[in-house]
Amino acid sequence: MAIPVIDFSKLNGEERAQSLAQIANGCEQWGFFQLINHGIPEELLEKVKKVSSECYKLEREENFKNSKVVNLINELAETKSSEKLEHVDWEDVFTLLDDNEWPLKTPGFRETMAEYRCEVKKLAERLMEVMDENLGLPEGYIKKVLNGGEEDNAFFGTKVSHYPPCPHPELVNGLRAHTDAGGIVLLFQDDKVSGLQMLKDGHWTDVQPVPNAIVINTGDQIEVLSNGRYKSCWHRVLSLSDGNRRSIASFYNPPLKATIYPAPKLVEKEVDETYPKFVFGDYMSVYAEQKFLPKELRFQAVRAV
Repeated sequence: MAIPVIDFSKLNGEERAQSLAQIANGCEQWGFFQLINHGIPEELLEKVKKVSSECYKLEREENFKNSKVVNLINELAETKSSEKLEHVDWEDVFTLLDDNEWPLKTPGFRETMAEYRCEVKKLAERLMEVMDENLGLPEGYIKKVLNGGEEDNAFFGTKVSHYPPCPHPELVNGLRAHTDAGGIVLLFQDDKVSGLQMLKDGHWTDVQPVPNAIVINTGDQIEVLSNGRYKSCWHRVLSLSDGNRRSIASFYNPPLKATIYPAPKLVEKEVDETYPKFVFGDYMSVYAEQKFLPKELRFQAVRAV
């Protein structure tokens, strides 16, 4: 069972209706799909691969070798324990924001990643327009909500991760299973090393590497806005004994003060309490404690705030 791969460029031609239907299916039946011909230049994507790999080698690898998770794995291996580490991930990760400190030693990293972030943010906003159309919402509705009602106030972060070869992959997850808290996630994953899986109909399904595709998955806030039409999807990353998987995930999330609730047009009866109305910052406080627990518990907890 393969994750849907959709040619985004066909939205502009005679196959627009078919492409809209494919994206609707990806959102409704999967929560994960891949976009090709998405408009981000391939030359830029090749630069992103290059500077990300160089950054890990130059600025991250040595620290990871001395990290807590590596020490814990070594200790378990020495004691020949079969106990799995359930509270850490085999992941080297840092986050890029417009106003935080970025890696400094890797030539071209800042310029390349700034350009990439600009392009992937534009793709997110084009995709939101498609979601509006498919859901029958007013043009710009989802973007306005995810910007807290203001023109450009969304939280847009980019998480740069590497999953190095793990000597004992049976003892630790690459990244534990979870749904994403926010709006839309746009992932530029490794096109050679697999490991990402999503939960589909009770089975873990590989998100197959597709060269220079952008993987889309919808977060908890899109599930709420769509009143459950679009479900956020459980996903995880396996730790592997070979390869060094690169993963660059960009998150288009609401600001903490944004109020989130189902779009009134999608609520079928006057009193529909499937999803609560809440402030996103309150949801994130719950998520910080319950990220790896069922999302239904998070919705219940934030209802009571």
